[in-house]
Amino acid sequence: MEEPDITIKLTRDEATILSDWLERLQMTDLSSTVDDPAAWAPIHRVAGQLDKMLPALFFPDYDMRLEEARRRLRPLDDDSLDD
Repeated sequence: MEEPDITIKLTRDEATILSDWLERLQMTDLSSTVDDPAAWAPIHRVAGQLDKMLPALFFPDYDMRLEEARRRLRPLDDDSLDD
């Protein structure tokens, strides 16, 4: 019996941040972070799906879009509430 696929929903900002993080993760020495070779298959699959769903990754202003997404997703500091 085949198990059903799992669907994960993300906002565009969340997907952008995750895509960037996965890209940076894949470009580093991952042996210390990903110690199980079986983990590579889902990592590459998620990264590939995000690349397909996020055309902005290839836009000239991607760096600006990424920083805006980061800004929107960062939690507010407690100190900023006093301002």
